[in-house]
Amino acid sequence: MIAPTFRPATSSDVAALHRLIESAYRGDSAKAGWTHEADLLGGQRTDEAELLDILADAGRVILLAEVEGVLIGCVQVADQGEGLAYLGLLTVDPTRQAGGLGRLLIEAAEAEARNRFAATRMEMTVIRQRVELIAWYERRGYRLTGETRPFPLDDERFGLPQTRELEFVVMEKAL
Repeated sequence: MIAPTFRPATSSDVAALHRLIESAYRGDSAKAGWTHEADLLGGQRTDEAELLDILADAGRVILLAEVEGVLIGCVQVADQGEGLAYLGLLTVDPTRQAGGLGRLLIEAAEAEARNRFAATRMEMTVIRQRVELIAWYERRGYRLTGETRPFPLDDERFGLPQTRELEFVVMEKAL
């Protein structure tokens, strides 16, 4: 794999960013990769308005991974205050999964959290039913905190649940 370059997203990236995220999380295209939610959720993962809101917020950044100018992945980092940052929207083009890009995106997100927000800890939430993904994050040094958070079951902006049993587990790593 050619080494990707990383840069913060801008509003001009939103259309391509939205296509990438939807292709990796929802529908048949997502099933090309191993880490999708297509069997748990239908509908959308996000929308362009939400992505623009993220980019307009100085406390959040979306890092893009590109190879030769082609968008292949992204990750969001959000300042939670008191040394805590949040990792979200980790996305790898489904045709490029299992090639190490996810690990590189996490490393870039952790560095960004330390440098931009002076974070000493990173947390994330993962749908409890995604056990393979939780195990993958554990191999990257994240640990389950024992805390759970509700999934927004009735907010179509985050998808259409195939089960009402969805909830998030919270994972954390010291930076």
